[in-house]
Amino acid sequence: QVQVLESGGDSVQAGGSLTLVCTVSRFPFSEWCMGWFRQVPGYEREGVAAACTSGGRPVYADSVKGRFTVNRDNAKKTLTLEMNRLKPDDTGMYYCAADSRYLATGLLQTQRFQYWGQGTQVVVSS
Repeated sequence: QVQVLESGGDSVQAGGSLTLVCTVSRFPFSEWCMGWFRQVPGYEREGVAAACTSGGRPVYADSVKGRFTVNRDNAKKTLTLEMNRLKPDDTGMYYCAADSRYLATGLLQTQRFQYWGQGTQVVVSS
């Protein structure tokens, strides 16, 4: 079965940096999309950044543009999220998701993704 694994979550002070890594295994598809999402208790899960094997540039939520960067490795099927200038509002459980249905639109929508990891926690203190 497809496996999604996140790593890199930690506690960091505001203004600091953190890198999250998502690795997808048992995923025999040549075309795919992957995304990072985050959730705070009591709120709906929101898209942070996502990318596909091809078909366009990565997409980012407005709240993280200019601070976060995703790096895709098509061969290794990994999606790295580099987070810089972190803010307390960035605190949350970060989830990685993958979708074998190659669609370069709606990449920040949770509903279109098929496979999800367990999440990795990010805490940003002021």
